[in-house]
Amino acid sequence: MEGILHWAAVLGLAALMANVFLAGLVVFFERRNPASTWAWLLVLFFIPILGFLIYMIFGRNGRREKMFREKAKYDQEVYYKYLFRNVRSVEKIQTQKSIVENHGRLRGAEYLTDLAHLHLNSGNWMTFNNRVQYFSNGKEKFHALVQDIRKAKKFIHLEYYIWRGDELGTRLVEELAKKAAEGVEVRLLYDGIGNSRLPKHFFDKLHAAGGYTAAFLPRFIVRLNYRNHRKLCIIDGEAGYIGGFNVGDEYLGVTKRYGPWRDAHLRIEGDALDQMQIRFIMDWNFTSEKSRVPLEEHYFPKKQQFEGIKTQIVSSGPDTQWKNVRNGYFKMINEAIDHVYLTTPYFVPDDGIFEALRVAALSGLDVRIIIPGNPDHLFVYWASMSYLGELLEAGVRCYQYEKGFIHSKTLLVDSCVASVGTANMDIRSFDLNFEVNAFLYDGKFTKELEAGFQNDLKSCVEITKDWYSRRKWWFKVKESIARLISPML
Repeated sequence: MEGILHWAAVLGLAALMANVFLAGLVVFFERRNPASTWAWLLVLFFIPILGFLIYMIFGRNGRREKMFREKAKYDQEVYYKYLFRNVRSVEKIQTQKSIVENHGRLRGAEYLTDLAHLHLNSGNWMTFNNRVQYFSNGKEKFHALVQDIRKAKKFIHLEYYIWRGDELGTRLVEELAKKAAEGVEVRLLYDGIGNSRLPKHFFDKLHAAGGYTAAFLPRFIVRLNYRNHRKLCIIDGEAGYIGGFNVGDEYLGVTKRYGPWRDAHLRIEGDALDQMQIRFIMDWNFTSEKSRVPLEEHYFPKKQQFEGIKTQIVSSGPDTQWKNVRNGYFKMINEAIDHVYLTTPYFVPDDGIFEALRVAALSGLDVRIIIPGNPDHLFVYWASMSYLGELLEAGVRCYQYEKGFIHSKTLLVDSCVASVGTANMDIRSFDLNFEVNAFLYDGKFTKELEAGFQNDLKSCVEITKDWYSRRKWWFKVKESIARLISPML
């Protein structure tokens, strides 16, 4: 008996020492946010060994992983080849910043020079020749998408986080299969975890017609964190889609669980499509080595001339050096001089974004935030409420959307500049997921989005300080627990 106790003590001590060592790795070798570090240290110390396994699955820093560093290097090479091959003017590349500078700092007018410079410095090209259509309704968005698919003559490139095997998903696959049978190049990139429940042979009809599909980091448990949350579609280099809608019946607002679905998506024509196309090519070639897309001219056709909404397509994720979309959000909030309107289904900001919103409100700006009142992830909802409670004290006005589910990811500032895309206002989108947003510098278009925001407020219940102060004790407990580990979400 004594021998058993002796070896149990030895094994226990070894497990403790191993856990301390592994915890040390988090502190000294992962350059992460201190709040995130402390949250993970709690897990590692209080759940020995198992805590480290949880960390390996959910906590690793994607930018430090070799596969993503190699992808970032490959992406940069492809991107600069694209610039010199398709822009065709080295001088135009060199003078991009001066073009932006010449427009000046037009406060309250068309766009903010500093924000444009920020994205230029992270390799996101400014385009001046774009026509943009906005969708908040899934039926209208997917009707337009189907019409564009039917008109395709050369290629259809799609990239989606979720593609359901339901009525809408099946109908779109049938439409794509028809075009593939006609000789149109069809490629569909979907996330491996986001679509893990798809029937094994769901895309057989498309494959049989000559189409291609690829799963981004499929079903590897150690890759649960690094999800391709991007949503892109490019058709013949003439029309493209970017925004919040995935493919599934719930996005049409016809399911009982969520009811009416409110989202934000863009249809773009013009030069910004080339940025979306190069993003797709880089992601596809990382995922599918057997059927790589070459960097050829016909993927970047000459564009029709439009009045011109100035647009930057900005990507971020473990494959980018900087947190580009997050930094764009931060800059927009800090540059605001009148109002900030934010809609996000998940609100778990990092310290910088949180302070920027609080300082904006304390400075007298009109800061308003809409989150869902019918959340799809309760744990994230409780964490969101804890952050909103603090912002209420600073004068931020917070709302819960009650007419179904709101999935929009939009940030609107001063009737001047807007961001619409895939990135939520949360740490997961900032640090772990692959995201892509459109930043639009146009007063008229931003006012259109702001009108939609004001209309959404009619379907909201305001979260007042009085309401928040009267919440039940058990709600406070849930908030506190969710807030404590929110850096790990």
